[in-house]
Amino acid sequence: MPKGQSRAGLIDLLLLLVAAVWGSTYLAAKELVTPATVVAVLALRFLVTAVAMLPLAVRRLRGAGRDEIVTGTLLGLILAVIFLFETFGIAHTTATNAGLIISLTIVMTPLLESAVSRSWLPARFFLAAAMAVAGVALLASGSGLHAPTLGDWLILAAAAVRAVHITVMHRRSARKSYDSFTLTFLQMATAAALFCLAGPLAGDSAPALAARLGPMQWVDLLYLALICTVFAFFVQMWAVRTTSPSRVSLLLGTEPVWALLVGVLLGGDHLGPYGAAGAVLIIVGAGWGQRIERRHREGTAGHPEPDGESPDHDPADTQLAHPA
Repeated sequence: MPKGQSRAGLIDLLLLLVAAVWGSTYLAAKELVTPATVVAVLALRFLVTAVAMLPLAVRRLRGAGRDEIVTGTLLGLILAVIFLFETFGIAHTTATNAGLIISLTIVMTPLLESAVSRSWLPARFFLAAAMAVAGVALLASGSGLHAPTLGDWLILAAAAVRAVHITVMHRRSARKSYDSFTLTFLQMATAAALFCLAGPLAGDSAPALAARLGPMQWVDLLYLALICTVFAFFVQMWAVRTTSPSRVSLLLGTEPVWALLVGVLLGGDHLGPYGAAGAVLIIVGAGWGQRIERRHREGTAGHPEPDGESPDHDPADTQLAHPA
């Protein structure tokens, strides 16, 4: 198998794993958050994440330039908004609803990317995305999605800001020799600082909540911090810099399938025939759209960007393969 195809397959596999991990976050977060503890939970989650990454980040930060630090901080601000909307949404709706609605990012991201770049993907791509959205609707009806609540609207807002995050990440870091680990750490540290400062103003403080958490709640928190955040966001950062926002978004768009599976296997949710049909539509739609997007990108790879570099060329590849 050619090296390019092998790397593309690895990226796709890791992104699907991230989607599965993120699909499990809604149930884990539901066990931790209440409307009064949202910011404190987020402060602890990102603080644990930043501390876990710090030993490896110290030396890398010394080599980071001003633009890299600004990019990481900007992405951290956007990330904090995503998690604020998403976690408040989880506190006001069901884990299943949250997992379904957030998947609308797969439509919002290519629309935003196409509008920004003024280079529209083929119409078939949007048909594939519509298929995935139809699958979400079937999943929703199959799991008893109720009329929109405040939590549902907050999750929808989180999906929109996710699209912004993915697009900004790609446009600010693609084809630049930024270190993915450094960018990920800067995002986590920025979000941790914001939530730690805001915690006492929004309910419980992080230290007060930490003192009340039981052993299983700490397990949930560490899972959210180390697996669902450190691992998942590093993979996303690496993938979005070596492929495209639309492809990343489509593969991560299988998240509601994994969220529903976790709900069925661990949360006691029932998956009826409509839900099963919806899961199939999302998988087929995401896979079809990914192939359309890849062929479109490969077809335009021979046309240089304004800076004279190929869209698929990433000078950071060597750095990622051989970390400092």
